[in-house]
Amino acid sequence: MNYFFTPAPPEHQKKEKAKARELRQSSWWKQQLGKGTCYHCGQSFKPSELTMDHLIPIVRGGKSDKKNCVPSCKDCNNKKGHKTRAEMAMEELELGASSVKEPDSDENSSN
Repeated sequence: MNYFFTPAPPEHQKKEKAKARELRQSSWWKQQLGKGTCYHCGQSFKPSELTMDHLIPIVRGGKSDKKNCVPSCKDCNNKKGHKTRAEMAMEELELGASSVKEPDSDENSSN
């Protein structure tokens, strides 16, 4: 699915990227990484394997603040790209994939 949007002005993007660099050095961000969980897929990772993802991408007008930045594994961050979380979920549904994990079949069997 293609998403069309008007990119945020270059000044906004430059300012927010600088703020993201600062935020990565904060104790708050280090605490987020320390949890070791990808916001999108819920899998565990080493802190060094997580990246900063903007829920509303900078290029779409998002800000580099605590409300908009989450730890994400590189795979999820690359898949998301410049999409919002809602667009990512819609794309997964269209492709027949879902980030919602199905219960183990053993739990549902009646032995």
